[in-house]
Amino acid sequence: MALPSKSGLPISRQTLIQLIVYGLVCLAIFIFPFILDNDFLLNRYARYLVLAMVAMALSLSWGYAGILNLGQAMAFGLGSYCMAMALKLRTVPVHTGAGGLPDFMVWNNVESLPWFWVPFYNMPFAIIAGIGVPVAVSFLLGWFMFKGRITGVYVAIITLAALVVANLLIIDAQSVTGGFNGITDLAQLELFGFTFDAYSKSTYFLVAGCLTVSLFVALMVTKSKAGLVLQAVRDHEDRVRFFGYDVASFKVLAFCVSAGIAGLAGMLYTVVLEFASPTFLDVSLSLSIVIWVAVGGRQSLLGAALGAILVAGTQSSLQENEFFLDTWMLIMGALFVLVVLFLPNGLASLVDIIGRALKRGRGPAQRSTSSPAQTSEPAEANVSKQGAE
Repeated sequence: MALPSKSGLPISRQTLIQLIVYGLVCLAIFIFPFILDNDFLLNRYARYLVLAMVAMALSLSWGYAGILNLGQAMAFGLGSYCMAMALKLRTVPVHTGAGGLPDFMVWNNVESLPWFWVPFYNMPFAIIAGIGVPVAVSFLLGWFMFKGRITGVYVAIITLAALVVANLLIIDAQSVTGGFNGITDLAQLELFGFTFDAYSKSTYFLVAGCLTVSLFVALMVTKSKAGLVLQAVRDHEDRVRFFGYDVASFKVLAFCVSAGIAGLAGMLYTVVLEFASPTFLDVSLSLSIVIWVAVGGRQSLLGAALGAILVAGTQSSLQENEFFLDTWMLIMGALFVLVVLFLPNGLASLVDIIGRALKRGRGPAQRSTSSPAQTSEPAEANVSKQGAE
């Protein structure tokens, strides 16, 4: 791993290859709608891209900072509800009560719009809230955990417990959240004069654009000095703390950035599916996100994203096939076990395996003659040098 220079990070050959690969994958995503002429399938693939975004967000905190967040769906669901509240206030009168009061509030005898719903008449506020609320909740939770030096399985348990609490709050507050039914009958999103119909190319491109930006922002974070420190924290937290770094602050940063991306994904999910549901904050969804990341490769942002698309797509195909109606869960479980056994670092590790195989095929005479001093050093060593400087 290259050391940061005074003027910034030098672009290594590995980073350049990563940028090219990321760019080609994103380009393929944008080209896809011109090949597929089916609005229903386009909506489905837009949903897969949203799931890829939330998986990539978890990869940032788990794969690069060592924070196993089993409550990733909490940020995702909060973002979804923020967008749903804004779109619900824009629905046609037939789906609302007197004065534009949401229908489920009328059914629950709510006489006036709750105060925290009022700001969502403003769409820019709703978009900011969709990212800001998950970040704020994650900041408070992360500050409590990481300042208290809680690590490992305890972080996983606390984040999972926080998810369950959030899910119960959404369900119990039926009069203002819709309860088990969620928030339905939403208006279409309108931004800058464009109407984003859930089954149109415009919505697909909106999701693809957000995924692309999120991917490159996350990649930029991992290549920065903060990203180097986060990887060192993942490898040996006590050693990084010994060199004078505020480990808790770096972990909170990764936790919040991951939550912000997940919140954005949640808003897009509401736009694509046209409703918000407490199932978006369900434990099963959160564990599924962990599985997607593990299959794709938790230390690869792109691998995690592609893992989500692959697993979610395969699952949908099996569920819709008459032949696999009773066995699709068994097949998915078997595939996951095989990946864990033979590719513990996920499908992304295939790139390294193929690369090593090609190098062995060149023969000893053509191998690189780099000395041990020229090889890349562990993240902890780089951090120690920066601390000394």
